[in-house]
Order: sequence, then structure tokens, then C-alpha cells
Amino acid sequence: MKRARRAAPGPLPVLGLLLLGALPGLWTVLLRREATALPEPRPPAGQSPGRWGWGRSPPVRGESGGGGQKTFRTLLAVPAAATDREERDGEERLAVTDSQPPADAASPVERGIFWSRELEEQVPPGFAAEEAAAWLAAARAARVASLERGGCGRSSNRLARLSDGSRACVRYGINPEQIQGEALSYHLAGVLGMQERLPPMALALVEARGRQWEPVREELRGSHWAEGAVVSLTRWVDNLTAVVAPAPWGAEAGAGRRLQPLSAGELVGLSPSQLVELVQWSDLILFDYLTANFDRLVSNLFSLQWDPRVMRRATSNLLRAPDGGLVFMDNEAGLVHGYRLLSMWDPYNEPLLRSVCVFREGTARRVAELHRRRSAAAELRRRYRAREPLWARLGFLSERQAELLQARVDFVHRHIAHCRAQ
Repeated sequence: MKRARRAAPGPLPVLGLLLLGALPGLWTVLLRREATALPEPRPPAGQSPGRWGWGRSPPVRGESGGGGQKTFRTLLAVPAAATDREERDGEERLAVTDSQPPADAASPVERGIFWSRELEEQVPPGFAAEEAAAWLAAARAARVASLERGGCGRSSNRLARLSDGSRACVRYGINPEQIQGEALSYHLAGVLGMQERLPPMALALVEARGRQWEPVREELRGSHWAEGAVVSLTRWVDNLTAVVAPAPWGAEAGAGRRLQPLSAGELVGLSPSQLVELVQWSDLILFDYLTANFDRLVSNLFSLQWDPRVMRRATSNLLRAPDGGLVFMDNEAGLVHGYRLLSMWDPYNEPLLRSVCVFREGTARRVAELHRRRSAAAELRRRYRAREPLWARLGFLSERQAELLQARVDFVHRHIAHCRAQ
């Protein structure tokens, strides 16, 4: 008896089996293609998502409360439709539209380490040289009409109303080196080309029977100022507000992490106003290193050991004008007083300087010139003697202090060269 032969499968069932077997591979290819088309925005390698928090920013609308800082991821997280993928110079960048600068916007950095000219032109002008000179001439000629307590720091200081209607903070130092440091720091800022960030400042001699102080003779008796003391008159500026340190100084230090260099690669996604503020901060940190000023951001860093939230609070002796310009206030800790305490404060000042690797080209050029000529103290002395009539009352830097100033200029120059070589 013959067995019935099993019919061979037709061509259609075989084709169906082949299609079923190919579906997983086809699905995988489609997923990969979709993932390539829509990459997830990520911060640069090696950075935490919160690296670029901007201190005391309001919560992003639509987000839950808690913490008011805009993180790097928040700045980049825009709808997929507003994000394109570009390749420039072999590097992939995410071009963010929406509220961020357009993809074809000029780079904020030129030649790797210098703020672009376009960006520097957006920095608020501060105190113009002509305006400052006019105020200083008027303040030296004016009489002091009244002295008031409060508004100018220490209890020994006073807010003066001058006969021309302007106002000035009168600072009376605990010792003369504080007023000397204030005056020398002001003129060093002029040597460095950043004096527009400091309010105009002149020295004055306290003489109760003199023409300038005669209207406030009774107030002087209650101030306990010594007759013949040298004080500083600093122009009063209205409508200044507090400044919280931006990242990396605020976010990194506040989280207990080591400060990382601010370089060109760290600026992706920042708004124009944030970039403009960073231009000013780069000058501020360089200036405070040269003067060894510990009474600004350094004092906040020092306080982290017992106050982990201090970096979220206002930075000492730094204020913001209504136009966004930073004002470097109260520099009496610089140079003279600061140089006596280098061993205590340089462990904070040096890491701050190393955290900056983008500079104003004009500032870097002046530092290079002072380094090449080894003329930092000489340039400061020349400017101080030419522009401050009472300079001899307080004197100049000692020989050792002049050497320290030059050494710090040389250190900054080497740091800039190191940033350029990276």
C-alpha cells in the first residue's frame, strides 16, 4: 500500500515566512534612523547637566517649583521642531532656535580665547572716561553740604551730599592702607583698561576748618574721624542691584566641585545677556587676582566651609546697574592689605583665575605689555601721581609690594598663554 505523498508548500507561504523573518531587522533599521534624526540635546562631555545654572533665575514657566536656576539642559531643551543638526569644522553642534541665538549667529569667541568684538560691543559702557573726569573735578572743588549714616558700608563711613547736588560715599579706613588700596586699585584698573567698571574715586583730606568740610564741622565731631585723615570720595550710583555669581563659579563651587575652566566650548546655548555678563566677570576675576582682593567672590568661596548656600547669595562688593553693567565696588582690600594676606587667600584666588580661559583681547594685550616691559608698578605709579593730587599723603607701594604686583602680572600672562596652547 503506497503512502500518500505530502504536498510541497506553494510559493506564497514561503514568501510570507521570509517577510516575517525580515521584520525585526527592518524595525531595527527604522529605529536607528529615527534616533539619528532626533538626537537628545546633551551638555558637552564631562559636564554635569546643572553646570550652567544662572544664579537666582526665576523658574522656567511650566516647570514645577523648587530651585530657581536654569540648567544647561534647560537652556538646550527646546521642541524637536526647533532643533536642527549641523556639522561645522568636523564638529557636531546643536543649533537652537526659539529663545536662543540663531544657528548662524557669530561665535562669541575668536581665536579660541578672546571674546568676539561683536560681543564686547554689547557690554554696557560703564563710567566713561570723560564723565568720570568731570565728576572728579567737580567733587574736588565742591563743599560737603551734609553727612549721613548708612548706605556706604562700615559704620565709620558716611554718605555725603556735595554742594553741586551730587552724592558720594566717604570711606574712612580702619587704617590708612585700606584707603591706599582703594586708590591704587582704582588706578590699576585704568592701567588695565577696565576703569569704566569702577565708580569714579578721589582722595580728600579731612580738615574741620577747611573750606571743603566747614559746612559739616559738627557732623565731623560725631564721626570720630581724625583731623588730617585721608578719606576716599566715591561717586554714589542710584538703582544698583545685587549680583549672584553665575556658573561655573556659582553652580560648581556651591556644589562642592572643583572649579572648571570657562572656555569657548562651555558657552553653547547661553543667551546674549548671559554672555555679556561673562565678559565682565572675566575682567573682574583677573582684576581681583592681580590686586589679591579677598573681599568679593573669594570671601564667598571661603564661607562655603560653614555655609553651603553662600554662592546662591549676593556677591560681596559687586553690583549691577540698570543697563546690566557690573560695578566693581569697594576695592580697599586690594593690593596693600591683600598682599599682606596672600598665604591665606591665594588658595582661593588662584583657582578662580584658572577657572577663566576666555578674555577680553584688550585686557590680555595690556597684561602682555606689562609682562614684556616688566613695568606694572612703574605704569601704576605714573598714572597715580598724574591723576591723584593727594597721592603723596598715602604714598605708593613698597618695593616688595611692587615686586608682588609684577609677579602676579607674569602669572596671569602665563595663564593666558596656557589657555591659548590648549
